[in-house]
Parts: sequence; C-alpha cells; structure tokens
Amino acid sequence: MAYKNGNRYQISLLPSSIEDYISVDDPVRAYDAFVEALDFEALGIEIDEEKVGNSRYNPKAMLKLFVYGYSYGVNTSRKLEKALHHNLSFIWLMGGLKPNFKTISEFRRKNKKALVKVLKQCARMCIKLKLITGNILFVDGTKIRANAGIKNSWTRNGCEKKLKKIDKRIDAIILENEKLDIEEAGDPSLITMEKELSNQKVLKTKMESILKELQETNRHSINTVDCNCERMNSIQGTHAGYNVQNVVDEKHGLIVNTDVVNDNNDLYQFEKQISKANEVLEKKCDTACGDAGYSKTEELEKVDKKNIKVVVPSARQRHKEKKEVSEFDKENFLYDYEKDCYICPMGHKLTYRFTRKKKKSKAYRIKKGYLCKNCPHFGKCTTNKRTGREISRLLNEDLRIKYEKQYEQKNSQDIYKLRKQKVELPFGHIKRNLGIRSFLLRGFEGVNAESSLFSTCFNLSRMITILGVTGLISSFSKIMT
Repeated sequence: MAYKNGNRYQISLLPSSIEDYISVDDPVRAYDAFVEALDFEALGIEIDEEKVGNSRYNPKAMLKLFVYGYSYGVNTSRKLEKALHHNLSFIWLMGGLKPNFKTISEFRRKNKKALVKVLKQCARMCIKLKLITGNILFVDGTKIRANAGIKNSWTRNGCEKKLKKIDKRIDAIILENEKLDIEEAGDPSLITMEKELSNQKVLKTKMESILKELQETNRHSINTVDCNCERMNSIQGTHAGYNVQNVVDEKHGLIVNTDVVNDNNDLYQFEKQISKANEVLEKKCDTACGDAGYSKTEELEKVDKKNIKVVVPSARQRHKEKKEVSEFDKENFLYDYEKDCYICPMGHKLTYRFTRKKKKSKAYRIKKGYLCKNCPHFGKCTTNKRTGREISRLLNEDLRIKYEKQYEQKNSQDIYKLRKQKVELPFGHIKRNLGIRSFLLRGFEGVNAESSLFSTCFNLSRMITILGVTGLISSFSKIMT
C-alpha cells in the first residue's frame, strides 16, 4: 500500500503575509474585532502613539492576547508566551509580536482595574445588539479556589492552639539552653538552639498579629497568602477560595455582571448582585430569580421594594421537593392573626412565649405540656414531654409567605425552570471548557479582573454561536461607527 508522506524540505510558495494564514471566518477575527471596539479611555488604559520614551507593546495587542488566550484555556503567562511562537492564530492576532512571559504577566498585574471593566463594556455591546433585554435576570454563585492553600488559613481556635504549642516549645528551648550553659559551655548545638528560639518568637509574633486581626475584623478565618480569600465549603470539600456571583440575562443566557465575594453562602448576595446588574443595564429589570440559597427574606424585600418581581423558593419549599410533608408540619397549624397564636390539628392553642433576637423569630408553645403528652399523636408531632410542641415564627413571616406564594405561581414556575439552563451554563463552560479551576491572581482586585475576563470569554463564545464570526465582526463595526 502506498502512503502519503510529508517532506519538511520540500520547496513551496508560502503566503506572502501572516494575514493569509487565517481564514475570513476564523473565530480569532471576532476576538480581534471585539477588542478594537472597546473604549480604552473608559477602561482606564492610555493609548498614545506619540508618547515620548522607550517603545512598549500596544495595550490593544496585549488585551487581545488575554481575551483570546482565556477563551481557549491558555491563561498563564508562560503558556501565552509559548502560544505566540507555535500557534498560528496567536501569531496572527499579535501581528507577529512575541512579548516574553514577564511582560505578559506585568500587563495583567498593572491593569487589573481595567480588566474588571471589560465585561461591563461587553454587556453594553450586547444590549446595543439586542442580545440582552434585561427583563428577567438569573443570579447564581459557584466556588473557585484561590491561589493559596487551605493550610495557610487560620481561625481563632487554630491560632490559640498554635500559640500554646509555641509557648511550650519556647519554654523547652530556654530550659535546654540553661542546661547547656552549665554543662556544655561552648557546645555548637547552642547556636542551633538559639536560632530555633528566634524562629519560634517570630512565629509567635505572627500568630498574635493574625489573632488580633481576626478579633478586630470578626472574620471566620484569615489566609496568610491571600488575605481576602476564605475557607469555602464546596462539593470538592473545604479549600481556600472565593464565591463567584454571576447575573445572567434570560434571552440568550449572556452574563450581565460578575462579582467575586468571600462569603461562604449566597444569603446576603441577592439584592447586591441584582442592583449591580441593573447599573450595567441602565434600567430596572422586571423579574429577578435565584435558587433557595438566596432566600434571605430581608434581601428579597429590598428587591421587592424596587417593584421587581422576586422568584426565589424558601428553604422549606426546597425541602418539600425532597421529602413528603407531614400532617404535623408547621404549614398544617392554623395561625390566628388577631389572637397571635397557632392552633394545632387537634384544636389546641400554641401561644406566644418569647422572642429570639438573634434568629429574629418568635416562639409559640402549648400552655400545658401534658396536653401533648396525652395526645394520641405524641411522638409524631413532638417528643418533648415537659413543654410540648413549639413553633417558631419569623418576625417577617408574612413577607416570607408572600414570596412563597409568588414562587408557586405558574408563570414563576416557568421562569424558575429556565434558571438552570441559563445561569448554570456559564459556570459549566468556564470550569469545564476553559479549565478554570482556580484563580491565578490574589486579592479582590485580581480575582475580579480574572472573573471579568473569563465571563467576557463566555459571552463572546455565545455571540459567535448566535451571530456567526462574520456577522459579529460586522456588528462590532456598526457599534464603532
């Protein structure tokens, strides 16, 4: 059988320019056109061809490198440098420029604030192209590892335990030194002991400063490598990380806004994230939707007061979907608004007893505990022989009931069904396709810059799918004119 063999020494007529290597409908052209359409003055990046001094790489070319690189999972400075020598699309994009990894890394480090604004401009372009309508917004969060190890995270308890160990070790070293002074004066081991003592004292000072900061800031933990990250509990376990919040539009699932926080849950994020998205839209959305993780009634109320419909299930609605509702659940106890009491299925009254200030709830109990003990349903309804059944009612229970009823409406259920396919798709693309498992930069400014970059990459990928490469380039040209 004959084989087709290549010949590296075959003389051939190569294209006369780099431009000829890339086809007209290659996606790299869309990324190039996008960066050209950005307002660099609004980003805070100076473009001045006549500036005096040493020549430097054009900021537009450098930003193109990052946007395109992140879009294909090439995000480290060394990998980007390598791509500039071996990948034709990168060579075309940069016009043959080959900055080294230090220059690439420095550009990212110095322009964190500018990178944060890239997504905002991308979303505004989508609005102009009518790809984002801003009528229904979905919000969700995911945990992404920080560029720091969990072993560098310190809690109050951890600091106190470590300080006790250090104190014990310091006492032991001093004792050994005293013995050596008497028994073996001039022994070389004394030098080693003195050095260890010095190290232990430095470590003690460090632990004391961390403990002091924990007490002053009232934070759960502090990481000595990245002071802004927190201990995050996720499906992969506990690690040092951040909580990435995305707000997505209903029409094409494009990201309107992204934000990185260090809260371990989403309870206090709903109003904050919807408000930031509305700022980008420059208008108020009609409906805001999130999962049960956002079901903090006070947060939902803030959004509701802005005349935005809230579609968020409560924690008990989420649990209802997983288990059967018992006939003795709180929902089956009748609440009397006039007398401020509950009536159980057997007709007994549960009256107000006290208020739990921390939980912001009121406790209701049956007047005589023996009534529950003698009830045929004792053991199912309650097992407390002394005080009987107790029911907690939030101070803003009426609002919670209102949002629960709102969630159960048919049109709300239709909206909630869209939530998964719209808001969870970006996270799947970012983690699976782009390979983003952890941040490269540290601190809020750095991680927000990276989050803005890979959210922009998702939007551009979706825009190419919707409009095609040539259609998208044409749209960017119209925006610029």
